[in-house]
Amino acid sequence: CPLVTAPVLDLALARLAVIEDMLLDFRRDVHRHPELSFAEHRTTANVADALTDAGVKVTLLPGSGLVADLGAEHAAYRIALRADLDALALPERTHLPYASVVPGVAHACGHDVHVTVCLGAALALVSVQDHLVSSGLGVRVIFQPAEEVIPGGALPICESEWLDGVDEIYAVHCDPTLDVGSIGLRVGPLTAAADRVTVRLSGSGGHTSRPQLTQDLVFALGKVITEVPAALGRRVDPRSSASLVWGTVEAGHAANVIPESGSVSGTLRVLDAGAWDNAGALVEELVSSAVAPYGVQMAIEHIRGVPPVVNAPEAVDLLTDAAKRVGVDPVPTEQSMGGEDFAWYLTKVPGAMARLGTRMPGGPTFDLHQGDLVVDEASVTHGARVLTAAVLSRRLPGGVAVGDVPSR
Repeated sequence: CPLVTAPVLDLALARLAVIEDMLLDFRRDVHRHPELSFAEHRTTANVADALTDAGVKVTLLPGSGLVADLGAEHAAYRIALRADLDALALPERTHLPYASVVPGVAHACGHDVHVTVCLGAALALVSVQDHLVSSGLGVRVIFQPAEEVIPGGALPICESEWLDGVDEIYAVHCDPTLDVGSIGLRVGPLTAAADRVTVRLSGSGGHTSRPQLTQDLVFALGKVITEVPAALGRRVDPRSSASLVWGTVEAGHAANVIPESGSVSGTLRVLDAGAWDNAGALVEELVSSAVAPYGVQMAIEHIRGVPPVVNAPEAVDLLTDAAKRVGVDPVPTEQSMGGEDFAWYLTKVPGAMARLGTRMPGGPTFDLHQGDLVVDEASVTHGARVLTAAVLSRRLPGGVAVGDVPSR
């Protein structure tokens, strides 16, 4: 990945330095006012206002979310950046001065950071708009709703016109296991496929003193909970790492009553896309076998979620070079069992997701999707600098880098 000439990148980074305090204030405001999936109206409006004030063309998506376009309108080459807007339905326990004021809702996955990183990159790139236009490069920044639900807000965007003319796409995701100032990169699969599975059982209930006269669905649920994940591990290639983990179980209201209905739900995660295609049918087969001896009726709801995020080699090379240019340390990272709907974009165009280090040096290691998550806010600037440098380092068709083209 050829390097951008220093003056153009320096201009963009200088702009980032000027707006750094504004970006931190913006991130804290988003953090303080988290919004759930498909209801990110306030966040959408604030992002739109910030971009519009800077002269960026903004298109609001139906419901929530927006797309911002800058650079060449009729681009010979277009790079997209993506951020996710939504928060999680869990209470915050950080006691930060800007902690969530919305009961039971918190930015516990770092999407407030993702939004601000992409906003910062967009505002930095506006400062070199003439160079983008002269080089024929377009930049599209997608602020996407509803990453936290299955199958995710990325899917309708990918099925619309917003990826038309996009040649590659990039995103960052907070990683509280990496120190701030570093960025985790990996060629190939970065995350797992992730589905939602719910098993509902029904049958004749009765008194616990006479289980032989009932269809003991609580016992049957226990078999589903323990036996199906174990059997899955013997029916799928171990290299695919299929994992079925239950998160909820509901049955009954009294200790001496066998209920007439109950359910268990959880997530099915698979590292390999090929195994993912067949996993749903296999789970249904295994559940049916587990409950067959007990005479209960079975219904399975299997919601296909997201495929694995698969990073393109050239895109990882570009991010690696960009990180080095701006003083961020690129480090290798492993494939995780987490799911990310950024994967849908990568089924349409090449690109990469990077793991953005958010751990305070010497500080505790937090976990995502926990109410006590705290990130080092310096990660906002680091992420914005990396994405800005990636855009400006891309060599376009014909062998010219953005920074090599004089502005008009």
